[in-house]
Formats: sequence, C-alpha cells, structure tokens
Amino acid sequence: MIRFILCVIVVVGFLILSIPILLVEWIIGKFNPMAKEISSLRIVQAVFRFILWVAGVKLTVIGEENVPTDVPVLYIGNHRSFFDVPLTYPRCPIRTGYIAKKEMEKVPLLSTWMKRLHCLFLDRNDLKQGLKTILTAIEKVKSGISICIFPEGTRNRTDAPLLEFHAGSLKIAEKAQCPIVPMTIANAEQIFEAHSPCIRKTKVIIEYGEPIETKNLDRTQQKALTSQVVARISETYEKNMKLLSGENK
Repeated sequence: MIRFILCVIVVVGFLILSIPILLVEWIIGKFNPMAKEISSLRIVQAVFRFILWVAGVKLTVIGEENVPTDVPVLYIGNHRSFFDVPLTYPRCPIRTGYIAKKEMEKVPLLSTWMKRLHCLFLDRNDLKQGLKTILTAIEKVKSGISICIFPEGTRNRTDAPLLEFHAGSLKIAEKAQCPIVPMTIANAEQIFEAHSPCIRKTKVIIEYGEPIETKNLDRTQQKALTSQVVARISETYEKNMKLLSGENK
C-alpha cells in the first residue's frame, strides 16, 4: 500500500509542479519546436523511470536492438496493466505518441502533457471520430513520429495472451508505410491489477520483435498482417511467462 501511495504522490506532484515547466517548454517551443519536443519526451521518460523504481519493478528488456532509431514505427503491444505505458515509454528512442481512450482527454494537466507528446485520444464508440484519429496518427508517422497502440482496446483480464484486435489498428502502418514493431509485455498485471490497491515488487519482461515491413504488400499479405502480429505477440508472451514462472520456482 505504501508503494501505491508513493506512486500517486509522484504522479500528482509532478503534474502540479510541472505547471511552470509547461510554461518554459512553451517559450522554448516558440524559438525551437524540436528542442521543446525532445525536452518534453526526456522529462516524461525520466518521471516514468522514477515511478517504476518507486514501484519496485525489475525490468528485463529483450530485443531492443530491433527498434529502429532513425525512422518512425508503429508499436503494437498487448495490454494488461495501467503500468504498460510507464514500462514502455522510457524505451522509445524518438518522439512517440500513444493512442489512448477518449476519457483521458478530460484529465487536467495529464492531457496537456499527453498532447505535448503527440498522444491521440480515440473514441471507439464514434466511428467517424475514430477514423479521424487514425488518419491523424498516419500523418504523425509520415512526419517522423512513432505511434504506439494497444489494439485490444482495453486491459486484458483473461488468461488468454491477447483479446481480439480492433479492426483497423494496423492501418496506420499500412497507410504510412512504416515498420510494425511487435511489443510484448509479460507479467505487468502483477505490479498492481492482480492485488489492487497494493503495488508489489514485480519482475516484468518487455520483448521487441523484429520489425515487420508494410511496404509493397499485396492483398493477401495485408489480410494476413493482423494474424501475423497476433501470433508473434502471443508466442512471445507465453514464452516469457514460462521464463518468469521458472525464475520464481
């Protein structure tokens, strides 16, 4: 329970104390927009690393060399925990926006930082607005910004490695002609969700798969793309959960 309280204090404290930082970043952006964006990225990455330290997370990262550092990508990840973003965002080598649920846009200061970091808010109950968000994500990738999406649309609370992917999630990569990087997070729910409201020391594995190219795919390859990504993440998840299970024996 102490770790939960400390994590809440860190998050709330950062959001409040970051008000002058947002002002400074705004001024910097007037003279050097790229410097502002990189600064915002590094600040939030540092805060997330600190939160993971407070939570007692022991993180193992596999395959980080598979993440391109010179071109934008579409990260496709499984989603089982509130901690999935703090776990993965510090690993992003370039500007990266996450696609979040629409409700998060209503949270003061948090939504301000998310917009600064190119995050997009998706309303899954409004097809027209959902399409608009996907089109915006495509334009961001074309402008050099990576996008991360959890295509299950909600946290997976089942024993299955993945829930069904929402239609169109991979269209961002197809239309922007960028690589897809499968991103598998194993055991993250044991940080918080498995014993809420407590946060416990937990071993977590993140594994990045080899990029999947989306350029010049024929129709058959396009249709098989989702099942290919699902298979990779599912296999990797089961492999790493077995690895963690073996370490705990």
